Amino acid sequence: QVQLVESGGSLVQPGGSLRLSCTASGIIFTYYQMAWYRQIPGNQRELVASITNGGTTNYAEFVKGRFTISRDNAKNTVYLQMNSLKAEDTAVYYCKAARTLSNLMYWGQGTQVTVSS
Repeated sequence: QVQLVESGGSLVQPGGSLRLSCTASGIIFTYYQMAWYRQIPGNQRELVASITNGGTTNYAEFVKGRFTISRDNAKNTVYLQMNSLKAEDTAVYYCKAARTLSNLMYWGQGTQVTVSS
């Protein structure tokens, strides 16, 4: 049974920082590219950042220089360090695991990030 469990979402003030974690079970973690997406109510889910099994990263323009994605293969965990948070970063953040050279993918349940004073 595959599970992706996100944690770390919270209420934070503008300019603050949060670190999200997503721990995977039931998959061979190193076979998967990992990514963080976010969704604002009424909007489509959008890519925030991704990291290949080799460690190559990719970021959406709106988070470049503020967010950092990383992975710890020994812990089956991917992280999203979010700095200089803005009100417009408020969303539910989802973790996705995508098997390389395959259409197989899994999603976590999401974690709420609220940026407000």
